[in-house]
Amino acid sequence: MKKNQRYLLTAGVVLLAVVVVLLMYWDYVTNPWTRDGQVRAQVIQITPRVSGPIVKLPIKDNQLVKAGDLLFELDRRTFEASLEQARAQLDETGDNYQALVQQVEAAKAMVAVSRAAITQAKSSIKEMESTIEKNEAEYDRQKELLPRKATSQKAVDRAKANYEISIEQRKTAVAALAQSKASLLESEANLAEAKANLGAAGEANASIRAARAAVRQAELNLEFTQVRAPVDGYVTNLNLRLGSQAVANQPALALVDVNSFWVDGFFKETSIGKIREGDKAVVTLMAYPDTPLEGSVDSLGWGIAQQDGSTGFELLPNISPTFEWIRLAQRVPVRIHLTNVPDEVELRVGITCSVLVRTGTSGSEKEKPPVAAPRALQ
Repeated sequence: MKKNQRYLLTAGVVLLAVVVVLLMYWDYVTNPWTRDGQVRAQVIQITPRVSGPIVKLPIKDNQLVKAGDLLFELDRRTFEASLEQARAQLDETGDNYQALVQQVEAAKAMVAVSRAAITQAKSSIKEMESTIEKNEAEYDRQKELLPRKATSQKAVDRAKANYEISIEQRKTAVAALAQSKASLLESEANLAEAKANLGAAGEANASIRAARAAVRQAELNLEFTQVRAPVDGYVTNLNLRLGSQAVANQPALALVDVNSFWVDGFFKETSIGKIREGDKAVVTLMAYPDTPLEGSVDSLGWGIAQQDGSTGFELLPNISPTFEWIRLAQRVPVRIHLTNVPDEVELRVGITCSVLVRTGTSGSEKEKPPVAAPRALQ
């Protein structure tokens, strides 16, 4: 009797284990899953902004660096000299600007002088006209007195001379007015030219702004000699050496952003119809088969590359032969956001994994604890 009880107890335990295994398999059979998954991350190509030999290289391959850490430094001497030259050019530009300002002020003064000369010439003309009128009246009076012996011929001649002199003086004043007007036109032209040479006043002056921009560019180039990590990440595939020539705008090394890991699961097109954004996902890494990761569906891909019909030899479409009775389901990428990564799991770009999506769990607050995929399905 006791032997039968032991048999029954053993059979019950085995049956329970079989049920648990079947439930686990059923979970992976009824929900979309794929073994074609891959860990991805943002890989930043570290590219120097300037060219120069590397003089400092404090990192090593596969090292973890923090944002702002120095990755490598280029020789600064050339860029320091360029900065000094730009600063000297800025000082020279400032001196030239002040000289142009003085030229403008001098041109303005000449315009004022010319205008004053015109005013003076006009005043002289009016004065001469008044003198002419007076001298003419005196001359006429002397001529009338001469027949009556009330004056002398000498007085008449003197009055005539004064009259003629005043006429000549008026001509001189008119000529001076014309000269002043010409001088004014020339002074105004010189002022316009001086203003054009000067440009905008103060900090808005183009030459000063250009010189300041050259200084700023030189300062930036000097700063660019120190290449720092933009994010926390792992240095990958480091092939640089001290003395190597870094070339501007040419990638020098790769940096894997540690805060950007996600998983791409490539599901059959027959399975994605049930997947929705926000559905809970279970990711089982091949490197950690007993440590499932929690995640959720971030998005589904809207297209994949077309193979048949692509341009082939002699620009003809490239068509692959297929079996008429077999149609292979295409794989569509599904992006999985990892919500919980255990400390003992080290994610690496490119490692493979299995992905299971629990459909109908989008927006659900109750989360089923993640269970690693059965070995047969990993």
